[in-house]
Amino acid sequence: MTDKPVVKRSERPEETQTLLPQVDVFENKDGILLLADMPGVPKDKLELRVENDTLLIEGEITPDTPEGMEAVYAEVRLARYRRAFSLSAELDTSRIDAQLRDGVLNLRIPKHAHAQPRKIEVKVA
Repeated sequence: MTDKPVVKRSERPEETQTLLPQVDVFENKDGILLLADMPGVPKDKLELRVENDTLLIEGEITPDTPEGMEAVYAEVRLARYRRAFSLSAELDTSRIDAQLRDGVLNLRIPKHAHAQPRKIEVKVA
């Protein structure tokens, strides 16, 4: 019996892959809802930034490796999600609400008050 590994390791250095998360965007009169699929990304490895009119979403996948074991073959190693969106000036980026649950990032971006439709009451004179 030999001590050769069952699977040969790749001689390539570990590379970071950048993945594009799947995203759904919904809009109503109050603002937009953005849902981004980011499985494997813990909250502490998720970064959201707004620079000028661009929303940047980045997250690093941290694969679980069983204690005392080493990956000899892995299709996802040090992968990152990254996606950027141009935001309309009618959106209030100072009030973005972000939640991460079950691998889905849920972003609510409200519209500025002046950009929301409002009903005007008509008075009878």
